[in-house]
Amino acid sequence: MCEMERKITEGCRLPVLRKNQENEDEWPLAEILSVKDIHGKKLYYVHYIDFNKRLDEWVTPDRLDIKKLQFPKKEAKTPMKDGLPGSRPSSPERDVVRESTLRPVTLDVETALPHFSGRDIQYVISNLHVQSASATSRGKTLPTPVQTIPNGTTSIQRHLIPPPPGRKRKSCGGTDEDSQDSSDGIPSAPRMTGSLVSDRSHDDIVTRMKNIDCIELGRHRLKPWYFSPYPQELTSLLILYLCEFCLKYLKSLKCLQRHLTKCNLRHPPGNEIYRKGTISFFEIDGRKNKAYSQNLCLLAKCFLDHKTLYYDTDPFLFYVMTEYDSKGFHIVGYFSKEKESTEDYNVACILTLPPYQRRGYGKLLIEFSYELSKVEGKTGTPEKPLSDLGLLSYRSYWSQTILEILMDLKSENGERPQITINEISEITSVKKEDVISTLQYLNLINYYKGQYILTLSEDIVEGHERAMQKRHLRIDPKCLHFTPKDWSKRGKW
Repeated sequence: MCEMERKITEGCRLPVLRKNQENEDEWPLAEILSVKDIHGKKLYYVHYIDFNKRLDEWVTPDRLDIKKLQFPKKEAKTPMKDGLPGSRPSSPERDVVRESTLRPVTLDVETALPHFSGRDIQYVISNLHVQSASATSRGKTLPTPVQTIPNGTTSIQRHLIPPPPGRKRKSCGGTDEDSQDSSDGIPSAPRMTGSLVSDRSHDDIVTRMKNIDCIELGRHRLKPWYFSPYPQELTSLLILYLCEFCLKYLKSLKCLQRHLTKCNLRHPPGNEIYRKGTISFFEIDGRKNKAYSQNLCLLAKCFLDHKTLYYDTDPFLFYVMTEYDSKGFHIVGYFSKEKESTEDYNVACILTLPPYQRRGYGKLLIEFSYELSKVEGKTGTPEKPLSDLGLLSYRSYWSQTILEILMDLKSENGERPQITINEISEITSVKKEDVISTLQYLNLINYYKGQYILTLSEDIVEGHERAMQKRHLRIDPKCLHFTPKDWSKRGKW
């Protein structure tokens, strides 16, 4: 067995013992990323295949199934495209049409519905150009000619029609790769401003491995999920200490205590633009408060894998959410946005720190970003790609926001109430493409008697009402004191 252990090198694959969510033993396939020797005992850093990188960890030899060891295979040469090695051949199925006008919705819908029974709320859609494509069922987006919708609107009318008996809804856009992330959101040409999208082509073995074991931030100790480029001399520490107010990193508890006697901050630098109860938001300019912004990016990178870090924080604004107590304003989460975005992005990075996750703070951050867009008079969308947790949060927020509007529609003069896609977008500041993709994800769009309709079943309505009852944290627009700036007229940020 010892002889086999000596053969284990970086790149080898084999089953590794781990506990699943039910605390049961399982043996998923894992790749060895690194090997180290501590006092004569070997440790292996493993990445579980098809699992998120935040689960990567150091394991002992007794957790390895050496009998099923797979040695690294020689890499085959990939075809060249435009003189760049490793580029994949172009495929029309992966090309995404980018136009300023509203794109047709690609749906795999039935051409007729069976007879209905029961009572479901349905909204009739007219003027919505929908192309049926077999590739849609495989999660692919085909390039289609852009059709301009009259007046840029899609009409939705509300009336009651019974639902089909025993008809189960197919999942639409149920995976992380489709719906919002179908195009990966990465611009085809370099952007002149500071995008935070990570360039995956420069990944190496160093950045694939967590380099910080533990972070102490105020009363919390955090276990990082991913690599973050803190100074090399700090990566060997058992605990990295951070000042929870200025986010400065220190190598020991004694250094932190000495720093706290000198640090005058009890809240993030910048302007407090929102306060309700114990929740506050601070707006921080990446140029005026560069040290704080860089420290915030370093901390955030520990929990964000799809974004990369730029020390040039000048093009960004940071909105930090805090919770107040007698000791000060404690950071809960934040989002950043470009001062000038050419693609209507209202969020570049967004993060709720692990101690505050699953408590409604993520949706509160998202809701706040759209409240800012409403004040600015714009529609916005988050920069892609989203992380798995970010995608879930945004889909949930979009679904609840749109359903809230549809269910609040009331008839006037006995006529069926009407609303357009443009109106939904204007009310919520959610980009039209996100509105349409959310309707697809919820599988609300169906074809009935020659027109497309939105169907709200009793299950959808009841599920939405249950979700809204649990959503206690909401943004109060009356508590927002924010004046947008026109950054395009400024010579320098």
